[in-house]
Amino acid sequence: MTNPNPGPNPGPSPSGNPSPSGNPDRETLRALADEGNETAADRLADLADASGDLAELSELLDEGSMHAGFLLTRRAVASGDLRELQRISDAGYEEAGQRLDQLLEASTTDGPTTDGRPGP
Repeated sequence: MTNPNPGPNPGPSPSGNPSPSGNPDRETLRALADEGNETAADRLADLADASGDLAELSELLDEGSMHAGFLLTRRAVASGDLRELQRISDAGYEEAGQRLDQLLEASTTDGPTTDGRPGP
């Protein structure tokens, strides 16, 4: 007879295999993403976003992860970082460029210009 309550989840195994809960560890996700698995790359992006690892998010974007682009764009819009939006757009995530244009258009109609003069 099997124990219906096996106790706490021991977490990911050191071998890189999924933990008993079925969640693959970071190394396994990275290996799958490196082989072109988009779902694994998306999961890595979610983990990087949750831990605030912007370097990993940027790396994933540079590798073509549109989900990483989405997450970075959301952060850049929230912080008003126009340069980061340009960088994300240049890396291939088009929505970042659209959001950048929206913010630039709003800044020219809603307030002073960058040199302190009132907007039009």
